[in-house]
Amino acid sequence: MIHMALAAETSELIAFTKTADAKSLSRAAAELGIPRATLSRRIAQLEKKLNTRLLLRTTRSLVLTDLGSIFYKEAIIALEAIRQAEQSVSRAGGYLRGDLRVSLPPGMKKSFRAMLCEFITQHPMLRVHIHTASHHIDFRQGGYDVALRASSQIEPGLIARTLFRDPVIAVASPDYLSKMGVPVTADDLKDHQCLVGFARGEMPDMYWPLISGNRIKVEATFSSDDITLLCEAAINSLGIALLPEDLIREHLRQGDLVPVMRDILGSEMQIALVYPDRHFLMPQVRVFIDSVVGWVASELGKNKNPMP
Repeated sequence: MIHMALAAETSELIAFTKTADAKSLSRAAAELGIPRATLSRRIAQLEKKLNTRLLLRTTRSLVLTDLGSIFYKEAIIALEAIRQAEQSVSRAGGYLRGDLRVSLPPGMKKSFRAMLCEFITQHPMLRVHIHTASHHIDFRQGGYDVALRASSQIEPGLIARTLFRDPVIAVASPDYLSKMGVPVTADDLKDHQCLVGFARGEMPDMYWPLISGNRIKVEATFSSDDITLLCEAAINSLGIALLPEDLIREHLRQGDLVPVMRDILGSEMQIALVYPDRHFLMPQVRVFIDSVVGWVASELGKNKNPMP
């Protein structure tokens, strides 16, 4: 194994790992904001110091050599160690310093956005990067510190701080049900228009969960990774949607939507903050988590049971 004692300067390691992730010199240079020639020179210097080839050019992209794959894993660890060392003194002078990279789903509540602005105001020396995406981001490639997710499963290598759990129920508008009829059994869904979300935010989820623990295949007439759009579609009588209860609570109260097949269809969604499993939690991540937990307690405490 190539030892990290042979590693080059941080800039060369960053150049190499970013190029390996992007599989393109041009794309990596653009992401780093440096000329392509500078990026190539740093990688060449690194390969010269190591006396080995790390990357090979194919007809379509760059790929890691066998030794490059070994070195890549150790380079990622080394860069993370450097970053954590820098962040370990991030409270110097009484202020949080450094970077905080956060991934959020789109459509966060106004009160959450207000909490986020207050957090930024309270920590003026902290550089906060907010990325919104309906899909699950890759912590390794994106360099994120923490993400807010609504999911029933958390992938290996991540720690989850559960905020609350939200029932997911099937709903439709009274107008839609008066025209199409009220489904009673799972088989009845074959005669209805189903509005589906995206599994992990990546592709239409064509299977709906049953209370029994099984799943049923549905034919989607409309699909979207925007859960608020699915809600609007259901309100506008476009079909039956499977939605988190917290999102539609007011619509249920006002009668815009009504539950259907409550004893047959449904599941539970875990709302959690997730972050990489590291040796220690960086101060800014810990403080951000505390802020979000406080927001949950104040905004959702009446309807939810936030985790301690």
